[in-house]
Amino acid sequence: MNPVNNKRIAIVGGGPGGLTLARLLLPGGAAVKVYERDVSRSVRVQGATLDLHDESGLAALRKAGLMAAFEQHYRPGADHMRVVDKHGVIRFDEMAGPTEGVYFRPEIDRGPLRNLLLDSLQEDTVVWNSHFQDMQAEGKGWRLHFKNGTSAYADIVIGADGANSRLRPYLTDIVAFYSGYTAIEGAVYDSAKNVPVLHTLLHGGKIFALGDDKTLVLSSKGDGSLVFYTGFKAPENWVKENGLDLNDKAQMKAWFQEAFAGWDALWLPLFEQSAGSFIARPLYCMPLDQHWQSQPNLTLLGDAAHLMPPYAGEGVNMAMLDALELSACLLDPAFHTAHEAIAAYERQMLTRASATAQMTLEQTDALHREGNLQYMLDMFDPEKQ
Repeated sequence: MNPVNNKRIAIVGGGPGGLTLARLLLPGGAAVKVYERDVSRSVRVQGATLDLHDESGLAALRKAGLMAAFEQHYRPGADHMRVVDKHGVIRFDEMAGPTEGVYFRPEIDRGPLRNLLLDSLQEDTVVWNSHFQDMQAEGKGWRLHFKNGTSAYADIVIGADGANSRLRPYLTDIVAFYSGYTAIEGAVYDSAKNVPVLHTLLHGGKIFALGDDKTLVLSSKGDGSLVFYTGFKAPENWVKENGLDLNDKAQMKAWFQEAFAGWDALWLPLFEQSAGSFIARPLYCMPLDQHWQSQPNLTLLGDAAHLMPPYAGEGVNMAMLDALELSACLLDPAFHTAHEAIAAYERQMLTRASATAQMTLEQTDALHREGNLQYMLDMFDPEKQ
């Protein structure tokens, strides 16, 4: 018998990692609930498209029996990537990659990925409008309290609640450090109509524009919109101290023209046609040597466990691989207790995350220094590998 049979498991956070874990735990005889702060599944899911990797995100979907559903919802050709200079001149044009094998990295929007995971669960598995507030020990488990005034008991709690995890402090007092870089996120709806030149350049895939010591990343979405991220060096408190109104498109356009001086006017329609407010994102990373004393009834996955900058594209894949490895440990009858299973998972997770974070920090630095364009071009030059 596995160590979580007949246990009540609470997963806090209904992102890809939390939902994948819920799906993978289904055969184990545990009563699993996912507590999600969104009021319903119809809430608009923001963010860029996600490329899933064979050894992580896709491996988790295969184990969950969801590859057929995934193949109905991913976006063939969305892995087409162009590297351009700050004037929009194409310097590298990578056509869509292989459609199978270890180098197959299909793209899927966050919304469809979330929906196919939700559809794989029983309807009452996700408890919506459950924004975690706090919890305290109760018996051998935890009593969780939510901002809507409800509470729930669980024998085991798993924090899958992202970068600003409220669960993490119950496990460790280790906090993330600032990477030295900040990103500004924006979105444009109906890009074919509102930014036709950039829509054509994007060609249904991704653009990495690099120059000076800055980046601008554009990503198409299946609903006809695009999202974009400017990346640049900045002090940690820049977001609070810069005085910018993130709801003022004219002000944000003026900021871009000053901060990205010398960049072509080609990019200005992103700010002129942006939808809603911009989002400022200081980029943080967990210490590479982090570790903590494993607990018998609490653990973390995804950004809650190992936050890192997004430039290596590992975030969702790491979270789904966490779910795969954690479920395998919790359902393994070789472990006599959940404590043993959690400890085994955390050992391999923290080791793996440390190596990935190191690589991500090195790549983030390289993409935000002089010569960043040539650095990225060299990444795709077989003679320089």
